[in-house]
Amino acid sequence: MITCYLRYVIDTYKLKEFETYGKMWIPLVAKFGGDHHGYFLPSEGASNIALAIFSFPSLALYEEYREKSFLDHDCIEAFKYAEKTRCIISYERSFFRPVFE
Repeated sequence: MITCYLRYVIDTYKLKEFETYGKMWIPLVAKFGGDHHGYFLPSEGASNIALAIFSFPSLALYEEYREKSFLDHDCIEAFKYAEKTRCIISYERSFFRPVFE
């Protein structure tokens, strides 16, 4: 299993738009075989940092999802929404291997 951790720097005045963007992606990750663990919006602390965490059974399946996302109509709409609203300033993507008991 591979878990993708996305750390976003967001426009604090567009928190509502970013939340809409996140809600667009949750079912899309599932559509391609991933398990979305949610978006996490600022509460206490930094007001411009948000997170998203989701997992795929393997890095190869994650890479397949990424390739397919650039061709999928709903994914393209989500990409366009973020671009149009400019709710995301920047982001970084990291991958982790979860450890369970």
